[in-house]
Amino acid sequence: MSKEVVADLLDALDALGGGIHPGFRPVHARGVMIGGTFVPAPSAAGLTKAPHANRASVPVTVRFSIASGIPSFAENDPAGAGPQGMAVRFHLAEHTHTDIVAHSHDGFPVRTGEEFLEFLKAALASGPTAPTPPPIVAFLGAHPSAKAFVEAPKPIPSSFARQAYFAVNAFKFINAAGESRFGRFRIRPTAGTEFLTPEEAAKKTADFLDAEMSARLANGPAEFKVFVQLAEASDEVADSTKSWPATRSEVEFGTITLTERVDELAPDHRKLIFDPVPRVDGIDSAGDPLTDIRSDIYLLSGRRRRKAAE
Repeated sequence: MSKEVVADLLDALDALGGGIHPGFRPVHARGVMIGGTFVPAPSAAGLTKAPHANRASVPVTVRFSIASGIPSFAENDPAGAGPQGMAVRFHLAEHTHTDIVAHSHDGFPVRTGEEFLEFLKAALASGPTAPTPPPIVAFLGAHPSAKAFVEAPKPIPSSFARQAYFAVNAFKFINAAGESRFGRFRIRPTAGTEFLTPEEAAKKTADFLDAEMSARLANGPAEFKVFVQLAEASDEVADSTKSWPATRSEVEFGTITLTERVDELAPDHRKLIFDPVPRVDGIDSAGDPLTDIRSDIYLLSGRRRRKAAE
């Protein structure tokens, strides 16, 4: 993927969010950060030799967010609150980490960076002065996975801690014996999922998800179970638009226990760049072209955010 395409993607995302918002991400701009701990399940070591799967525990920083690129976007507005995001940083040592980047929809609208740019440009060209039918209609008609993504229900949860999250890309997990399996991370709240009706959401405040997490943590930890859904031979591992059947087996990877809010806007936290590429021994890319393009965009926008925070 060329640097020009990455730059064009960032420009398009900025435009969809109403321009550059210094110090904020171009999408999932509004969020909350929470500190906690990850404890691996016994089965994790059989799947991968990655450090966080083979230690007693590691500290984590988790960021929950809504989809919009506008920092002030209301958390109860269905036009841009979903899908919600959950990014997890596993702190392995000083300046050493690995991440999971997930959102609340099982899949992604397009397969490649070029298709993603085409998708964004079609959306940008489909404003109030657009011809009839607008360009986005033609794009969705030619890309069934994007149409399914756009039309999929995205209900607003009662809490970030009552939502399930799906890592978009698949990875190759390699254990100490050299055995490998392809899989995708799945993160589910132990409290179960819970969603608001449109009428209930409309009565909430613009920052209700943020406030709810503070109130929840004041009464005790929030817990999530991490699983890896395993691919079978017939499953497409390099196409993030293809979800796998729910009947696929899962390996329990571990438990995330969140205990306290951290300041999302503090300079060190604002500079944090989550990376869709694991960059840890024992978990490799499965070859999905979106894995690297997402990483490149996150890095480019993250460097811009860091500069604004200086």
